[in-house]
Amino acid sequence: MAELLVVTSKVKEAISKADMNCSSDTPDALSAHVDAVIQKAVARAKANGRKTVRPEDF
Repeated sequence: MAELLVVTSKVKEAISKADMNCSSDTPDALSAHVDAVIQKAVARAKANGRKTVRPEDF
């Protein structure tokens, strides 16, 4: 993935609040997951004849 879609410091902070450690590749994996969710939402919006992704697409 070329561009990170999550804020690494915020990911690490959220994991740290749960008294857990964050591996260095965790933000990349989360970003890939976020990208997949976005792509599904885009496909749903297109399938419904819209050019706007709405909350219900997620």
